[in-house]
Amino acid sequence: MNRKSRIRPLLCAGSVMVMAIAATTPAFAQQDAAPQADSTPDIIVTAQFRSQRLQDTPLAITAVDAALLEARNQDDIAAVARQAPSVTLTPMGGAFGDSMGASIRGIGQFDFNPAYEPGVGLYVDDVYYPTLTGANFDLLDLERVEVLRGPQGTLTGRNSIGGAIKLFSKKPEADPSGFAEVSYGSRNRVEVRAGANFPITDMLFARVSGVHKSQRGYVQQIDYGCANPGNPEGILPAVPTNTDCVVEDLGGINYSGVRGALRYAGEKLDIQIIGDYQYSDRPSAAEVPIVAQGDASNFLCGPWCTYASWGLPAGGQAGNWDTGNRNKFRGWGVSGHIDWDVTDNLQVQSITAYRSYNNRWGTDDDFTPTLTRAAGGFNDLDFWFVSQELRVNAKLGDMADLTVGGYYSDQRSTYFTIQDIRYIIPGVPLQFLGNDPINADSKAVFGTAIVRPVDGMTITGGIRYTEEHKDYTFIRRNLDNTAPLFPDPFGLSALNNLKAVYDGSRVDWRLSVDYRFSPEVLLYGTVGTGFKGGGVTARPFLPTHATQGTFGPETVTAYEIGLKTDLLDRRLRVNLAGFYNDYKAIQLPLSDCSAYGGGPCAVIANAGDGKMWGFEAEVSATPVDNLMIDASLSLIGSEYKSISPAVGSTITAGSPIVSPETQWSAGIQYEIDMGGSGSITPRLDVAYRGRQLASRTLNAVNPDFEYFPSYVLGSTRLTWRNQDRDLAVSFEVTNLFDEYYYTSRFDAVYGFAGTAYANVGAPREWRVSIKKDF
Repeated sequence: MNRKSRIRPLLCAGSVMVMAIAATTPAFAQQDAAPQADSTPDIIVTAQFRSQRLQDTPLAITAVDAALLEARNQDDIAAVARQAPSVTLTPMGGAFGDSMGASIRGIGQFDFNPAYEPGVGLYVDDVYYPTLTGANFDLLDLERVEVLRGPQGTLTGRNSIGGAIKLFSKKPEADPSGFAEVSYGSRNRVEVRAGANFPITDMLFARVSGVHKSQRGYVQQIDYGCANPGNPEGILPAVPTNTDCVVEDLGGINYSGVRGALRYAGEKLDIQIIGDYQYSDRPSAAEVPIVAQGDASNFLCGPWCTYASWGLPAGGQAGNWDTGNRNKFRGWGVSGHIDWDVTDNLQVQSITAYRSYNNRWGTDDDFTPTLTRAAGGFNDLDFWFVSQELRVNAKLGDMADLTVGGYYSDQRSTYFTIQDIRYIIPGVPLQFLGNDPINADSKAVFGTAIVRPVDGMTITGGIRYTEEHKDYTFIRRNLDNTAPLFPDPFGLSALNNLKAVYDGSRVDWRLSVDYRFSPEVLLYGTVGTGFKGGGVTARPFLPTHATQGTFGPETVTAYEIGLKTDLLDRRLRVNLAGFYNDYKAIQLPLSDCSAYGGGPCAVIANAGDGKMWGFEAEVSATPVDNLMIDASLSLIGSEYKSISPAVGSTITAGSPIVSPETQWSAGIQYEIDMGGSGSITPRLDVAYRGRQLASRTLNAVNPDFEYFPSYVLGSTRLTWRNQDRDLAVSFEVTNLFDEYYYTSRFDAVYGFAGTAYANVGAPREWRVSIKKDF
């Protein structure tokens, strides 16, 4: 990419930001005293264990309340990320089950395997969600979303090295209320949401809500034999040739969820019990082949279809078998929250939680109708997790606040899999049954002190000590559950019942100083640390890959300076942040396992150090009554300072760590008052995502494959509300410009099978919604 094409998105982003600010200036000049009701709203956040105004918190936080979520048409967590600076949330491809990749400021994780830790902490009602599987939450009945950028090592603990995303549900309240919403849209999209809040006694309240959504997919799985009769491969049709040959519409939705909460709100004691259940049974991800060479060269289908069959012919231990193109997820959880005001200056908080899920899915790793060098599998992942957190908050006069606490969690995953891999050695399949238990637990103690030594100045210090343990027991048996493996070209039988163990500890700290120059301006500077937990190599080919392939935590020391402003009678809010990250012991996959006994290599090691730097801006404005403007921008640079030669040529010293380097978004809405006829509110949102590093695996095919191209997504919404504001009808369009773009890619088998495939974003869609509040 030449320099002009790199600069163009920066100029566009800068223009959008300047236009958003400039558009407000004349309007501000015309108003001597803006009505407080139309000023930028205060959002209360709890990032530092206590309720604070967003603008008083010395952290880079994007906070979105329920009203803005609805206005933006955001009903899942990935949609929120598109309009937050430096945040990437990506629903992963079919090979990774019902999982999501997550990163903030370039630090995160995209592998679902429970042996590896996420780099972004996900929290629902202050309960940690410890895996990427099942993490694309539906935003049902939420009060707000907080996106904390930068390491949160002292506040949220391990695996928040990039940052944290916190979802807060609406609490049961004393006043009865309810809502119901129905939607219909493209490809037979049907969505139903409803909720009710009701008092049981003067101090006991309940709230329940539910959602169901379904939609046909947008990538067609086509039967190759049906669409290509008399094909040279001799593949016979599996569906009648007098049909459209479509087997399934991939990328579809079929999801249901319910949430209930019971709350006792006494004078000094607040107790809440929350339970939720979610179920999804959908086709595999919307993926299409992008490279097909050798004896796979006839299997490129088109931009919206695939010939993948999720089937393998008889070979080795297996007969003809179908791995299945369905992805089924079932999960539930319960949590208990106790807030006890012991005195006016002392509060005790307890959070107890249990969560469990099961995810089943099949894979077609070569993504073709059939190949002699094919690969596929079936996966069944069971998981449970229990946690307990205790905090004590104390107010030490007017000058200081103190929080101390402890945390414990225990989790177990059992990863059952059937793998049939035929591409490594032609004619000698690698076939095995795995049923691997993975245990992990974590313990931590922490403290945060907030001191106000002089008027306007606040000093915040925090420290956290964490211990973590993980053990992974490998089961490698024949498909009929016998042992040892036969054939066994790589000696996997030696892995059967082998246990790999990791133990580690870590101290994280944070120091922040902020100064409020006026009620409108806060300047802060902070330095702090964070880490992503260590672990064991989950996909060993040799026993030494497992026993020697343990790796330690990757760490970051982050330096940040920020400015938070509420200007012009609080009609203009501008928040800015600049940061520098010293990133060490980065966990990377190796391509050369000479130090681990040789063989094919999938070992993970602490194999690199790097640095990152960036700038972020968020603007929100209400220049005139009923007009709202919001915009965000992030610019990030990065490079590896050192890299192990065992990583291979895909990453070298000086290579970028973070992509995309540029993201921006902007939104505008205006409510038109029609008196007794209600109001109409048009809204437009645009989000730009710069080119994103994919991998260098396909560079020999086409150098452009090294990056996913940049793209712009637009959405628009037109809402009518009645005069009482309890009935709304909306029409919305997403992917307004009908962009064709990729979100993730699977090219791990290209060197053997000659194929690679990518996850495609949804095309332009429309939806009509009717919502009634009670």
